[in-house]
This record gives sequence, structure tokens and C-alpha cells, in this order.
Amino acid sequence: MSNDTEVTEVSNNSQLRKFSSLKVIMAGAISGILSAVLLQPFNVMKTRLQNPQISLKDNKQNRHRLIKLLLHIRKHEHISVLWAGTAPTVMRSIPGSGIYFYIYDNIKVNFFSTRSPSNAESLAIGMLTRALTDICVIPLTVIKTRAESGVYKYSGVLTAIKNIYKNEGLKGLKSGLLPVLLRDCPMSGMYVMFYNQTQKLVLQDVNQQQPFYVNSGCAAFSGVLATIMTHPLDVLKTQMQLFPNKYSGIKSAITYIYLKHGMRGYIQGIVPRLLKRAVFAAISWPLYEKVSMNNNISSLT
Repeated sequence: MSNDTEVTEVSNNSQLRKFSSLKVIMAGAISGILSAVLLQPFNVMKTRLQNPQISLKDNKQNRHRLIKLLLHIRKHEHISVLWAGTAPTVMRSIPGSGIYFYIYDNIKVNFFSTRSPSNAESLAIGMLTRALTDICVIPLTVIKTRAESGVYKYSGVLTAIKNIYKNEGLKGLKSGLLPVLLRDCPMSGMYVMFYNQTQKLVLQDVNQQQPFYVNSGCAAFSGVLATIMTHPLDVLKTQMQLFPNKYSGIKSAITYIYLKHGMRGYIQGIVPRLLKRAVFAAISWPLYEKVSMNNNISSLT
């Protein structure tokens, strides 16, 4: 009789865990959709500011480029172009955010259910989670970047995939993967580390559910710090995805940007990216924390 009870408990726990994981995936997907739609203009502005054909022609006007870009769009294009690339962004964000939080949550539950991770462990968790996620969604990342740039005109995501594969092969669909990983892995690792440490400094008990605005503040602050430290890698990523045949590797991209634009070339587009990452973190992580707490899963922090 006791054996039957144990088997039933194991089965129930397994079903509960599957349901909890599904809720985590859904929370990530929902935050991905909201962020993709609401924050897409920041993505477009950032990508265009990093595109030398559009915004790096006059280094003397660097401080006013964001304003000039917006005025240019209003005068010569249409405000709707600020949502260019929304479709691939949404298609990337739904699985991307879902996969990210699913992997993150499983690592947390399986390895850190009884203790908080150290700073080094937090860094490793964030880097591993982001690496696995980026590899899964890299084709959609390429399409998103190109659609936002104004250089490429695709009628749809499937058309873009066919076009890139026809003209560039599989290499085109994974172009910029290395700089994506070099940007995202350190950023995710530093973000998780900063987020955990910020919560420990701000909160009296990190294992109790906190008001949404408290977690949002910790998330936004951590997002800003991680973004500032990794932005030059974002510039490299954008360049190599927009012009994959122009660079033989990361070194040639670094050299080209420096020779043509100097050190300021590595900070192009940082303002809209800071705004986007801060707001995204402020939405997605508190939502995940709420779902995680409701699932009675201990927080990493």
C-alpha cells in the first residue's frame, strides 16, 4: 500500500513540475510578446544608429543623431517604420523568452533549490542559459536585425529565410552567431549576478514574494549595468549580421569600426538599447518571479 502511495506522490509531483514549467514558459512568452510590440521602436532606432550607411556619416553630429534619426523618419518615411521587424521580433521573442526562463528555472530548481548561488555560479547560470537560447533562435535574430536596419526589404519571415538561404546558404542564417554569443552570454551572466546581488541589498527576505515595483526596480537597474558593459559587442553583432560578406571575422569588424569611426563607433545606439533593456527587464523578470513564487519554487536569490 505504501509503495502505491509513493508511486502516486511521485507521479503527482512530476505532473505538478510539468505544469509549473509550462507556466514559466508561458510567462516568458507573454513578456516576450509585450516587450516585442511595445519596445520595437527602441530596437529599430538602435539598429539604424549602428548602421554606417544611415547614421555614421558625420561624427561631429554624434550627440544629436538620435533626434535627427527620428526627424528623418518622420519627414522621409513614416512613423510605422519604427515597428519594422516586429514580426520576426515577436517570432523570436516568444520561443526565445520561453526557452530562456524554462532553462533558467530548471537549473535553479535542480541545482539551487536549497541554497543561493554564488556570484560565479550566477554568472555561469546566466551565460549557459543565454547560450542555449541564442543557438535555438539565431536565424530569427538575423532576420530581425536586417528587417530593422532599413537596408533589407523582406515581405515576410518565410520569404526572408528563403532569400537568405538561397543567396548565402546556412552561413547567412547563422551569421553573427559568435558576436551574438559574445554579447549575450556575458550580458546575461552579469545581469543574473547583478540582479541577485541587488535583491540581496534591497530586500529583507529574498524568498518572500515582493511588490512588483520592487522587483522591477532591481531588474531595470541590473539591466542597465549589464547593457553598458556589453554594448560594444552589440555594435559588432549588428555590423556582422547586416554585412556578413564584408568582414572575415570579429577582428576585421573591430578594426573597421575603429579606423572609420574611432572609439565612439562602439557606443552607437546605446541610448535606445539602454531604454529597451531596462524596460524589458522590468517587465519580464518580475513576471517570472511572480510565477515562480506561485509555483512554490525557491528563488535563486
